[in-house]
Amino acid sequence: MKLPDSPSLTAKTARSSKRSKTYRSPSPQGEFVAIVGASGSGKSTLLHLLGGLDRPTGGAVRIDGEDLYALKESQRAVFRRRKIGFIFQSYNLIPVLNVEENITLPLLLDHRQPDRAYVSELIDTLGLGERRKHLPSELSGGQQQRVAIGRALAYRPAIVLADEPTGNLDSANGREVLELLKLAVRQFHQTVVIISHDMNVAAEADRVLRMQDGKLVSDSRGGVVQ
Repeated sequence: MKLPDSPSLTAKTARSSKRSKTYRSPSPQGEFVAIVGASGSGKSTLLHLLGGLDRPTGGAVRIDGEDLYALKESQRAVFRRRKIGFIFQSYNLIPVLNVEENITLPLLLDHRQPDRAYVSELIDTLGLGERRKHLPSELSGGQQQRVAIGRALAYRPAIVLADEPTGNLDSANGREVLELLKLAVRQFHQTVVIISHDMNVAAEADRVLRMQDGKLVSDSRGGVVQ
């Protein structure tokens, strides 16, 4: 993943008609990256640009070798579905679908048959083996977020983008979710990018990008500023 490889990137946002941001940041597969900063620092804008949800006015965003914004909207929608997993604060589960059906939904929408062995491993790894036939209403908040993580991982995407995934959870469930995301990096070799204002989350990451006033002000690995 590159975010992005052009010298500068300018994006329009709802709060600011033009905000200049500069990023040159290749990220290898299987890395846990945290983007941190105060509210309004530009974390969500960067995440939306990486996810193809917000169009930049300049520069390029490349994921898995593909220039995201060189694609037509229909092509970008397919790319998002197949290559980018999203995890949000709100779980966005389908109420009438059970755990397994919610997790495999992205594949079914793409008219693809799920790899049942992988899905079963995923469900067991998430600690949902005994609840695979339960509806979202029968799950706790922490369990629902685990289902959302499973759904994001179901397609084995190039990158998983997590927007404050622990924000609506208590500290115990938040810790569980964070550990599951780290496990996804180790066990499934996923690249996970999480945005948070919580420095405890940053402390768990392989790499930390810090945002301030719409700019990337530091990039560190293992506590070492690049």
